[in-house]
Amino acid sequence: MPTTRSRALIVFAAIAGATLLTGACTAEKPGGTPEPQAAAAPTAPAVPVIAPGKPGESASTLAPDALRTAVPSPVANAADVRYAQDMIVHHRQALDMSVLAPSRAVSTTLKGLASRIKDTQGPEIQAMTAWLQHQGLRAPDHGHGHATSMPGMVSPERMEALKDATGEEFDRLFLELMISHHQGAITMAETALAEGSHVQIEEMAADVIAVQASEIKRMREMQATG
Repeated sequence: MPTTRSRALIVFAAIAGATLLTGACTAEKPGGTPEPQAAAAPTAPAVPVIAPGKPGESASTLAPDALRTAVPSPVANAADVRYAQDMIVHHRQALDMSVLAPSRAVSTTLKGLASRIKDTQGPEIQAMTAWLQHQGLRAPDHGHGHATSMPGMVSPERMEALKDATGEEFDRLFLELMISHHQGAITMAETALAEGSHVQIEEMAADVIAVQASEIKRMREMQATG
């Protein structure tokens, strides 16, 4: 499926092509006298442009005057900021869960999954923090007020239960909680794609959906094989 960059290139190419087709100049004779030009041909009707949709959406046909809105804006809106701030907190909890696995899990496959989650979401936190700083904002602190109201967030009580569990019980509870946690992250990312306007947030949200959907599939396979 086309990425944000490919959509931007397609639209840019369409604009450039239209400029070349419609541009005109007046030729001059050697003495500097303008050369008479033939009567202009009738203006051809505007050619529509196919713009690829966002992840999960079909392509759309745009009129030339709609091209400028086909590419996400580089200006952040409130939905972009909310996504970055909330997803940082959401990812932090996933890291808190993942660091428990080496000493508590019995499954080597689960330990590997937890390591992958940590290695993926740690850099994502850094990227979102840097994005917020570029907007003149700070990342939320660890006492983020409405953390438990975010989709998929694990309650303090269930986090304590995970910390107390070991062996097969830990593996079972970890998979149950992390699948729900990932589903919540995907919900948040889908909201950002629908309501946000900044191209970097769109790219990060699309990555979250792709990676975490793949991990959910893997975790469900682990549940099935016990």
